[in-house]
Amino acid sequence: MSTHIRNLGANQNTNGHSTPKAELLYKIDDFTDDINGAAIIAREDGIITISEDRTVRIWLKRDNGKYWPSICQYMPTAASAFAYNSETRKLFVGTDAGLISEYVISNDSNRLTHLKDYTGHTKRVTALHFALECEWLLSCGRDKTVRWYCSESGRQLGIFSLQGWATALQFDFASKYAFVGDYSGAISVLRINETGHQLVSTIKGHNGSVRSLAWDAKRQLLFSGGYDQNVIVWDIGGKEGVAYELQIHNGKVATLFYAPATQQLLSGGDDGVVAAWDMSIKRKETPAWGESDTCQQCNKPFFWNFRMMFDTKTIGSRQHHCRHCGKAVCDPCSPNTLPIPIMGFESAVRLCKLCYNSLKDEPRPSHANVINVMHSLICMDIDETKKRMITVGQDKVVKIWDVRQLLVSSTESHE
Repeated sequence: MSTHIRNLGANQNTNGHSTPKAELLYKIDDFTDDINGAAIIAREDGIITISEDRTVRIWLKRDNGKYWPSICQYMPTAASAFAYNSETRKLFVGTDAGLISEYVISNDSNRLTHLKDYTGHTKRVTALHFALECEWLLSCGRDKTVRWYCSESGRQLGIFSLQGWATALQFDFASKYAFVGDYSGAISVLRINETGHQLVSTIKGHNGSVRSLAWDAKRQLLFSGGYDQNVIVWDIGGKEGVAYELQIHNGKVATLFYAPATQQLLSGGDDGVVAAWDMSIKRKETPAWGESDTCQQCNKPFFWNFRMMFDTKTIGSRQHHCRHCGKAVCDPCSPNTLPIPIMGFESAVRLCKLCYNSLKDEPRPSHANVINVMHSLICMDIDETKKRMITVGQDKVVKIWDVRQLLVSSTESHE
């Protein structure tokens, strides 16, 4: 049943970080199957959800404060991905079988009118993006393809094939760059147009599937979250290969949202944590990991260095890396851990002795706030104007939050 909740704060402390208060306003627990996506309808008290049970639902807040579905549209197969544009009120829904259907939502949000279908994918659609500026619809799926269509005619404009399942998608209209994350952990950077495409680059940093992507169009920063519990920030605009990590989650990073008004990146994970990262500060780039057959501090051999172990009659050590300098070190030379927020390491990470001694007495203020949303996340969405957030969990529950204390700019936080 749908549940109305008042004055319930989720201000639990996670990983020792200071936590702003968030108020859980409402939760919807009517679903009997997995929820695959949800979004806030901007400037309205409404929510769109899609589910494995084939439904597309629009929930409106009634006068009694409860949310009830005003629309329940059944798709031919499971609704797996969607994109909504508030200006045109167009809704694009992708399905498990590869079909994409376009609808328009009536002004009173009580009617869904079918406009057209897009075909081409042969397997589950995993992500959709609608670019109103050029009237393009972009999609990707488990058939290892990225496709882009003209939304006016429904005609397919182009296709690009990947090595693995496509899992996440972002698009920058100004540069016509499409960013596609895949199951292998790679991100393909494509420049696309109506007549073709060019593979600009393939960037790799995750040790597992890319689960989500977000884009800062103004500064041209790409954010990726993955199975490896990491968020990576890629400076696309700088064109110098600069990247650094953001580490706070103890589970897979399932969802990302960039809030340009406050310059915050929000990340949500399987651990039930939503972290708000201050992206207005300049962070230090993650160092490249050193490659060596011996510890770069004490010169003892690592366990694969058989020749040196034989010559010195010593047993090799396991290799580690200092997260501050990147040197390859043995366990005795890296016994300590510390958080390094300026590098994105909000949780304690391994350090060599030299770096630990140089950092232990230095101030290391946190640059992220966290809240515990009390369910393992699948996705989330933010309304920056109303300071509302919705979270969707693996428990088949949608939660609506008041996050005024979380969505605070760095300027406001110091006032």
